[in-house]
Parts: sequence; C-alpha cells; structure tokens
Amino acid sequence: MRALYTLLVALALPFASLIVLWRGFRERSYWIGWPERFGYGSRLSDGASGLWVHAVSVGEVQAAAALVAALRSQWPDRPLTVTSATPSGRARAAAALGQGVDVRYSPYDLPWCVRGTIRRLQPALLVIMETELWPNMLGECARAGVPVLIASARLSARSAALLARCPSLLQPALGSMVSVAAQSAADAQRFKALGVPADRVQICGNIKFDRTVVETLQPNGQTLRAQYAAARPMWVAGSTHPGEEQAALTAHLTLRATLGDALLVLAPRHRPRFDEVAALVERSGLRWQRRSAVLDATRNVTPDGEAAVLLLDTLGELEIFYAAADVAFVGGSLVPVGGHNLLEPAALGIATLTGPYQHSAPDVARLLTDNGGLQVVRDAAELGAGLLALFADPTARARMASAALIVIAANRGALARVLALAKARLSQQAPPTRR
Repeated sequence: MRALYTLLVALALPFASLIVLWRGFRERSYWIGWPERFGYGSRLSDGASGLWVHAVSVGEVQAAAALVAALRSQWPDRPLTVTSATPSGRARAAAALGQGVDVRYSPYDLPWCVRGTIRRLQPALLVIMETELWPNMLGECARAGVPVLIASARLSARSAALLARCPSLLQPALGSMVSVAAQSAADAQRFKALGVPADRVQICGNIKFDRTVVETLQPNGQTLRAQYAAARPMWVAGSTHPGEEQAALTAHLTLRATLGDALLVLAPRHRPRFDEVAALVERSGLRWQRRSAVLDATRNVTPDGEAAVLLLDTLGELEIFYAAADVAFVGGSLVPVGGHNLLEPAALGIATLTGPYQHSAPDVARLLTDNGGLQVVRDAAELGAGLLALFADPTARARMASAALIVIAANRGALARVLALAKARLSQQAPPTRR
C-alpha cells in the first residue's frame, strides 16, 4: 500500500510543482526555499544531533512556539529545525521563533525527499505537531532510526476510519518508532487502533493551553485600537473561509443598524484570497481600508478612523488585532473546515463567538462552551444577534472572557508532559549515526 501511495504522490509531484511555480509569479514566497521541498537546503553543522519540529502551517507553528522555546532551553546545544508546508507557516516560524532556529519547508512525502532532509538535519528526534501523519516521513524516520513524537496529537473519528481501511499504509511505521502525546482519551484510543503500542500512547492534553501571551501584545493591541477605533465598537472576524466573509459582512450590517460606527476587522485565513475578499467588501458598499496600504511606507496612507471594515490582508497581525477588539469571531467554523484556534482570543480576555463546525479541536470548543467561555452561532443571523447582545452588555462580555480564562488555567500542563516524553525518547534512543 505504501508503494502505491508513493507512486501516486510521485505522479502528482509535477503538477504540484507547476502550481508552486505559478503561484510564485504572484507571491514570490512560494519560490523561496523551493529546493527544501525536495530534501535539499543547507546541511546543519557537524556535532550534536538536532531536534526537528514539524508544524504544517500557521496555526501549528503558533501552537509549537512554547514547545520550541522549551526544547531550546532544555537542549541548548542541539541544533533545532522547524519545518512547515506552507509559505505563510514558514514565514510565521521565521518571524516568531527567534534567532537560532533553522526554519525551512518540509519535504514532499516521497522517500528520497525525506531522506535528503534527514541527511541534512541529522535529527535525534522528530516532533510532529497535532495531525500530520505522512507515511513516508514516518517510514523513513523508522528506517533511519529517528524516533518520532506526535505532540498535542489529535485524530478525528472520520480520519481514523479512513486510515483503518488501509492498515499497511501507516501501521509498520506507527508500530516501531512513534510515540503519541494525545490531546484526549478518544484521540489516544484512535492512535492505538491504528497500531501505536499502548505503552507509547499517553494522554497529555493540548499544548495550546500552555501558550503564554506575549507581554507586548496587549499594549500593541491598544495602540491599534487608538488608531482605528478609539471610541467606537470593534470586532474581529479571524481566519475566515469562503462563505464566512459574507456572513461577517451581513452580521456587521445588522450591528451597524444599531451601532452605526462599529468597525469590523476582517481577516481571511489564506493570503491568495485577499483580493477576492477585497472585491467582496467593495461590493458591500461599506467604507473600507486595507491594512497593507497603511503599512506600505511608499503610499503615505494613514489609518481611516471612519472605515466600517478594515481588511487585514497581512500575516502575523491577527492576534494583535484580537487584543484590540471587544469581541472576536473565529472562522473555519460556519463552514465545514473544522474551526481554528479559539484559544488565541480567549487567552487575551476577549469574548469569543464561533460556528458549529469544530471537529479540528472539539474538546477545546466543548470545554469553553460548557463553562460559558464561548458562544456558538450557526449562521449570519445568529452571528449578528450575538454581536448585538454582547455589545449591549459589557458585563456579559467580561463574564464570558473570565470563564474562558478559568478554563485555560485549569487545562495547562500539557507542555511539561510532552517535554517529559521528549526527554524519555532521547534518553532511550542513541543519536543516529551520520548517513
């Protein structure tokens, strides 16, 4: 089965390369580091075997930040590499993880590409964030004697059922070198069913609960608030997908019918959709502005304090705008994407709304909802009604924010448990020989 999978990936590679090449004409970041996808790139210096953390995109990179800091503190002499599959994830890792961390693209999931990366990084341990189960990445690590730890691991019932139909695809690798730090008991059981030995599966919780808020985030948020909405209501629709921008604009019109000066900060999840969403906002008839225009020093554009919509068409600023807002809506949830990181606004003390599709992190959504720290809305009408109710009742906003902070505090500790597992794997496994 793995041979057939490899053949299919190899046949798809020319088309994937053409897509990257084409997108690079519009966004040059697709071309930067392109050889890394094939297992090339710089070779780390000789010496201690390194640590390799794989975080597929922006959300996983942000979740991995606390773990990366802990790994660097625990093993300061080991080279540490973070790989990501997307330009936005790679850029976010380079910006957020600090000096001394090697950031590059993850290799395509082909044996020769993964082998090339392993030769260059010489990892003593690969830590995979959350859900990335790539057959050849796992198989080549097993072949090279590199232990793998899946941190904050989650696996939906649907994904587990699909993988169970092809047991030979993953079972050999999962049964040999993989340990799992599962988010929940259900996740742990699904990984066991896929072939990870029970003694190498532990329930550790979600690392995202352990992420600390950067000290400068709140002050920077208040600076943005003073620029864009000093004395008016402000909410953020973050990480939105097709269909959700229109829902947010519809809800915003409902809100402005009562609060005529309210500001919506609209933040699409993916950069290639920025222009598409800009056209949608333009058609709404609302006064609006691009955040990128303000940041472009050559255009001499100042923040528009009367705009009804601010299009956040930049990367790495969403959390700062959450810190500036009264209310947040977290996208990927009104459409069946699975939801994005609810803990970002919640940890900042921001009343948070989201949609019903939460299969990416159902336990987080359930904990917050059951304890009054999150409100679920099903469509644009409910989103508009939820916004009106929260803006009309500051006490309710504060109560929701406080409840979320209590949930976060009660669920910390996953990071220490994952770090203990990493220590155990490194102590049990001799560093791989140079290949």
